[in-house]
Amino acid sequence: MGPSGVCQVVGIWLRFGGAMRSRRRRSETAVDEELVELAAVADGSLSAERSLQLEVRVAASSELSGRLAEQQRAIALTRSAVAAVEVPQGLRRRIAAQRQQRRTRSPRRFAIAGVAAGAASAAAIAAVALVSAGSPAGFHAALAPTSLVPGAGGEATLRRSPSGWRIQLDAAGLPRLADGAFYEAWLRNDAGLLVPVGTFNDGRAVTLWAGVAPTQFTTLTVTRERANRDQGSSGEKVLVGTVTRGG
Repeated sequence: MGPSGVCQVVGIWLRFGGAMRSRRRRSETAVDEELVELAAVADGSLSAERSLQLEVRVAASSELSGRLAEQQRAIALTRSAVAAVEVPQGLRRRIAAQRQQRRTRSPRRFAIAGVAAGAASAAAIAAVALVSAGSPAGFHAALAPTSLVPGAGGEATLRRSPSGWRIQLDAAGLPRLADGAFYEAWLRNDAGLLVPVGTFNDGRAVTLWAGVAPTQFTTLTVTRERANRDQGSSGEKVLVGTVTRGG
């Protein structure tokens, strides 16, 4: 999630607050309680019985439907940021505590504070996402040769991004392959399941992508392949390494 995503989250909350100020026709108490309950519906923290009652009112009011939609978009953007990076457990616990406080506090006294806390939580998570995306936790693999190419060797670093795991591989001693022959890299888990992560012709400065995490797929291998109808591994391993945290 990039800076534009964070701006969108903040913008939604600001528009929500602006809309609230421009619609003071109802009593202040009713509006405040409504804001808290809409926020609770959006993040799933409202009781089932009260949530059902409020959803009936929302279905009958385009104004309430619009407000709830804004809340839901903000929650969705926040959860997207959380999914993209590993948010520290301490922050997760603080956000959960704020949600619990919002459920138990007096609605009249703390309505605006509850909504503001929700906005602050979204902004905090998004900010962590940006920082983490700039310097994600990395993994490393030292690649050893096999008997097929005994003079080869190399290393790989794996870093998480919103698109998946970016793998930077640099190997020496591998003859360049062409004319339908190529190298293919794989990640393997303890059960022996292989996931292809990319193909290349020369081992220098290779960029690969993985959709599975190196926390579970901890073996990185490189095989020799030929273009044919068989999309599985040839089994002709030229490099093998274990993926470990760090790098």
